[in-house]
Amino acid sequence: MIKYFLKKLIISFLSFFVVMSTTFFLMKAIPGDPFTSEENIPKEILNSLYAHYDLDKPLYVQYFKYIKGFFTFDLGPSLIYKKKTVFQIIKEGLPTTMLLGFEALCISISMGILLGTISAMRRGKVQGSLIMIVALLGISIPNFLFASFLQYFLAIKLKLFPMARFTSFSHSILPAISLASLPTAYIARLTRTSMIEVLSKDYIKTAYSKGLSKFQVIFRHAIKNSLLPVVAYLGPLTAHVLTGSFVIEKVFSIPGIGHWLISSIASRDYTVILGLSVFYSFVLIFIMFFIDIIYKLIDPRIEYEHKL
Repeated sequence: MIKYFLKKLIISFLSFFVVMSTTFFLMKAIPGDPFTSEENIPKEILNSLYAHYDLDKPLYVQYFKYIKGFFTFDLGPSLIYKKKTVFQIIKEGLPTTMLLGFEALCISISMGILLGTISAMRRGKVQGSLIMIVALLGISIPNFLFASFLQYFLAIKLKLFPMARFTSFSHSILPAISLASLPTAYIARLTRTSMIEVLSKDYIKTAYSKGLSKFQVIFRHAIKNSLLPVVAYLGPLTAHVLTGSFVIEKVFSIPGIGHWLISSIASRDYTVILGLSVFYSFVLIFIMFFIDIIYKLIDPRIEYEHKL
């Protein structure tokens, strides 16, 4: 287990270093910069701005400064938003993004497992088929389109929820539902498939023969063993929630990290784009690392060493 842990930790660190380096050089390869968008800016002022932000330095000097800055929690100032550093932007936007993501994860996991279990128990009946149709729609409809649908009917027409902003819990409900729509549908399908397979096992038949009720068999035996595919999906699920929040935050005008990132891309704010992209990569890679460890702990029979 320790050997596996160390291998996964080294692989995660190397993956993060590659992503960080690739992001830096790709950003530098894109033509233009935040200052070239200004019209008729004097060349002397432009050179002064480049020197102030070290953009006139050789590329390798900028690269090593960037690497050092990440590990010393100094990714530099924003080139567009005055008096703001990248870590200040992360500090301001992260709590909102985390709250929205946590709500979306709770909705998708709980509702996905519940709907998948009901669909498996009602296989071949109207209820089971209806749940799978809804799940297929959830996978097929983009979350920004579903978000617009919720805004129009629940916020504008019925006035049940606020349409935008993020100042109270009620403001978070529609964005969280929009963000959770696809993973809820996917988890429901995963749970249903796994549950149907588990219900056909001999130990389930033995449990029934002992006189246990259907409810006891499902929730004492079947559901626990049918959740391994869902646990394996937690890594991609977290990635979807984090990256999907870009669009959702923009649609609902939520001041999270995704909103800052999209705005910085539009204005070519190099330091913010690099900082937020690398921060997202760091979070995703190490979430995947911990998910692998949890998966191994849940089912020790799985030998990952042969796959590394």
